[in-house]
Amino acid sequence: MDGLVLYIANKNYSSWSFRPWIALKAASIPFEEVLIPFNDDASNPKFHEISPTGKVPVLHHGSLRVWESLAIIEYAADLYPDAGLWPFDPADKAMARSISMEMLSGFRALRSACPMNIRREKKAIDLPDGVAQDVARITTIWKTMRQRSGGPFLFGAFSAADAMYAPIVNRLDVYDFSVDEDTAAYMAAMKNHPAWQEWETAARAESWIVPADEA
Repeated sequence: MDGLVLYIANKNYSSWSFRPWIALKAASIPFEEVLIPFNDDASNPKFHEISPTGKVPVLHHGSLRVWESLAIIEYAADLYPDAGLWPFDPADKAMARSISMEMLSGFRALRSACPMNIRREKKAIDLPDGVAQDVARITTIWKTMRQRSGGPFLFGAFSAADAMYAPIVNRLDVYDFSVDEDTAAYMAAMKNHPAWQEWETAARAESWIVPADEA
């Protein structure tokens, strides 16, 4: 079967593209990246040519199409079981999957109010109802997991769970949230990871501008 091809959108904005990209990159899983930029409405007709949902990210592996960020990560973990995408301990793996699913389905107030934007000038905004509760839950997850594992990442080494929360790190940073010392330490570890820095460098080099909607 052919190699993995990951289709993504703008690195500056596409939080869902960021998740599987940084997971595969951090785990040293080989893949080809194909970037199709958003139009002004944060979509692109070309997405329908490559994805059954008309959205990205989508992973091509020969004739197989795998869509949705967490499903892509799971598929890559099955292909490369020794890459460490998930913790090897069964209990840790169950917890990592639980918090990843919570990210997948939750925190809509934060995600709506504070779209990912790598290039955004760092400044705070007036936050709507629900955002503070989302942030409190997220930072509690981070602190609990890092205390349990010893850090620097949620389960010690970088894992799929960290990939799922990577765009949240950007949101807390560029929207200038006030965070405690433990949260700041985790955010620093994430931003210092070579895969993060590679994505950020590329995002800052992009010239495309998309209106401030969640991508």
